[in-house]
Amino acid sequence: MKKFLFLVVLLLSPLGVFAEELIPNAKSGILIEANTGKIIYEKNKDERLSVASITKMVAQTIILEEIEKGNINWNDVVTVSRNASGMGGSQIYLEEGEKITVEDLMKGISVASGNDATVAMAEYISGSEEKFVKRMNKVVKDLKLKNTHFSNCTGLDQKDHYSSSYDMAIVARNLVVNHSEIIKFSSIREDYLRENTDKKFWLVNTNKLISFYDGADGLKTGHTDDALYCLAATAKRNNLRLIAIALGEVDSKTRNKEVMELLDYGFNNLKMNILKRKGSIVSKVKLDKANTKYLNLIIKENLGVIEGVGEKKNYKYKVILNKIKYPIYKGETVGKINILYKNNIVSTSDLVCNSNIKKINYFKLVLNNLIGLVFGINF
Repeated sequence: MKKFLFLVVLLLSPLGVFAEELIPNAKSGILIEANTGKIIYEKNKDERLSVASITKMVAQTIILEEIEKGNINWNDVVTVSRNASGMGGSQIYLEEGEKITVEDLMKGISVASGNDATVAMAEYISGSEEKFVKRMNKVVKDLKLKNTHFSNCTGLDQKDHYSSSYDMAIVARNLVVNHSEIIKFSSIREDYLRENTDKKFWLVNTNKLISFYDGADGLKTGHTDDALYCLAATAKRNNLRLIAIALGEVDSKTRNKEVMELLDYGFNNLKMNILKRKGSIVSKVKLDKANTKYLNLIIKENLGVIEGVGEKKNYKYKVILNKIKYPIYKGETVGKINILYKNNIVSTSDLVCNSNIKKINYFKLVLNNLIGLVFGINF
């Protein structure tokens, strides 16, 4: 799993002043900025609650990890088991023995919240739902979530199946930051499965925000008797991506309204100031005994800070270089750059190498020195 640094900092006033007024009907909720993990607002963020189908964000994480590793492909064909086809609740009405691609199952999970599709993928990846759930709990452990445990992969009400709004925000952030292909699926408004058959099935996204909220492109809805109405939403405007979680809302209309108000609060009060762009060279390090003279330190991701609207600050930068060990491969992390404000780190990005660098042998080093002396060539 890719590693990233969480900088979780509570904002001071005026943000946070209206904490209890933003989502009064929710049992728990949180608003964070995706790039830094900064908490903008929270209400009972660590309370353990049923979270219904937003559980499936962890299943989606594992599916995307398997795709990225090359262990499975989008066009792989899955044969649906009796167990998967028999799942109740939200479903895409899979039949036992039906053959369907991984991509279509991912659409079924992301758009229609299909329990049958989720179990079919769990069985395809891990052999059984039970083994897949163990892997889900491994994801929980890797993300250092303290208030989450899963008993199934779908989010159906079950003993010892719970999470918190904070933990779900971290899961959502991991998805959009480290597995951004999720947006390709979570932003689908409608689509069809089995389109060229007599069992054509119309998918309509259960997340209505993507249809009428500016910038919304994900992530996951949920509803059960215990969890009530839940939503993990994300939206992006002007380089600022926010993630909002609401748990235990009384109905879907209230859930959508309060989550939109939560997002509005963030967009109305905050801006993302991109200070250094992904791919830019921030520094060069002179090398000895290497096949190139300099190591270019490249920004891995956009380096930005969250500021209040109309706010201007002066920042300092600090580059931290890892110990150089040859060979160094293109894309390898070689250090990091921190943005500091009043000596506090407010944002960070990894620095990577943009080429393959290897150590040269003693004979070539001597030869280069001789050629340099004779011809004035600087290697």
